[in-house]
Amino acid sequence: MSIRLLLVIIAAAFLCGCASLPPGSSFPKTASSALAHPEETRFGQQLAAATSEHGGNSGFRMLAMGVDGFLTRVQLANAAERTLDMQYFIFRADETGKLLTEAVLRAADRGVHVRVLIDDGETLAGDEQVVALDSHPQIEVRVFNPFRYRGHSNFLRALEFTLSASRLDYRMHNKLMVADNSIALIGGRNISDEYFQVDPENQFADDDVFAAGPIVKALSGTFDEFWNSSMAIPVRAIAKAQSSAAALADYRQVLTEHRQEKKEDGSDYASRVATGEPLAGMIAGRLPLVWAHAELVYDSPEKKHTDKDGMVGRLMLRPVATAVAAVQSELLMVSPYLIPGAEGMQLFGDLRKRNVTVRILTNSLESNTVLPAQAGYMRYRPPMLKEGIDLFEVRSQLGNARGSGETVKMTRFGTYSLHAKLFVFDRKRLFIGSMNFDQRSMHLNTEIGLIIDSPELAQQTAARFAAMVSPPNSYQPVLVPDDGGGAHMVWRTQENGQPVEYGAEPARTNGQRLKAKFLMLIPLDREL
Repeated sequence: MSIRLLLVIIAAAFLCGCASLPPGSSFPKTASSALAHPEETRFGQQLAAATSEHGGNSGFRMLAMGVDGFLTRVQLANAAERTLDMQYFIFRADETGKLLTEAVLRAADRGVHVRVLIDDGETLAGDEQVVALDSHPQIEVRVFNPFRYRGHSNFLRALEFTLSASRLDYRMHNKLMVADNSIALIGGRNISDEYFQVDPENQFADDDVFAAGPIVKALSGTFDEFWNSSMAIPVRAIAKAQSSAAALADYRQVLTEHRQEKKEDGSDYASRVATGEPLAGMIAGRLPLVWAHAELVYDSPEKKHTDKDGMVGRLMLRPVATAVAAVQSELLMVSPYLIPGAEGMQLFGDLRKRNVTVRILTNSLESNTVLPAQAGYMRYRPPMLKEGIDLFEVRSQLGNARGSGETVKMTRFGTYSLHAKLFVFDRKRLFIGSMNFDQRSMHLNTEIGLIIDSPELAQQTAARFAAMVSPPNSYQPVLVPDDGGGAHMVWRTQENGQPVEYGAEPARTNGQRLKAKFLMLIPLDREL
């Protein structure tokens, strides 16, 4: 990298630091919308009849197993007839990412119109994958709030972020996939190996909910809103490499070689995809859907410009916080990053004043992959415990796999980490989506989710919650009175069938524990 180029980047970032619109905003783009007549597709016809039979409600099925989340996505791409819309915070070109990309290309080859919208916060590997996809005449790729620098240098990306933080700190955290405007997947999973729990080095526990019926058109409406927003920039407006037939051909060869390598080393997913399950079972009724009313809750793509007319951003203030405040007996919460802030503490305090049970599962220090977020949570842990909230911190090595989404084979690696975002209200209603209970989700990211009025799904999730907070799978921090009239914290768990109590916070290393304590001193809550 020459000094001259570095200075040009610094100057450009500085001059654009106060700009409200991202680079490429003036590039011409055509507005588009979801398939107008989904009833003309096979999915649309099959599910229209089922919707009518269930009084106009929508059908749902939770997908807790990581591999089921992956298989369903590939099968959706394989089965789509007219349209395929994908919106993700992360879409990596790793093993599962390449296999899904290959399925998307096959869909486009059949004439399916594909729209892919990705956030630019995690595209550290460069633009090669998205440029290749955009080279297909049936595929359009747009990038939400892109960086100006398009190279592979982490230093230069960090430098641009520092100089343009007021714009670049605003990210699209949504996760959504819709086929033929008839069926959808929504939840917390990004597109990457760890979110599908196939990577021994990282195992992210997460959830999708499969959705069919009227709610899908509403989900497609949110995609259209983001796709046509001023923050969604066509990749060809910003990428250094231009879309071309040659770029597409080269990437197809990369995908073919990757698939052959995986088949040779024994990790061939093609045969599992070919079974059609679990998608075929959900469509045919062998894996029954739960039919219920649901409310779509989401942030506008212009969230950062909306009025902050309450304690948190639009998503939390109106529907989700209202649902939390309406709880009568019990709130169960799963959030990998737990930084409630004054607003969240007020919500918790109001519940506890009414003797509502509040039980929360989050990451432990040893399982959390984002150390600053863990440090932010550690500051709020004592006051939450003093409020009478039951906290549980998931272990990186589980005592059993029940409820975890992880296979027994994977538990031995000790790399389990929580990424799901779930609320259960009085075991009657359920929230699932992309939103963590932290300040970033409340104020800095756009988020999406569903509040589903289903005691059946709520109780399924509560049963999984109970399995995950059991002593073999979690640490329970509690405050214990000491001789001086105060209290100190201990962590209770179970190992080899015996109860264990730790006086020091469980961590992978002493260094990890020291770094977290140091980060607690830095006021970063708003960024976490």
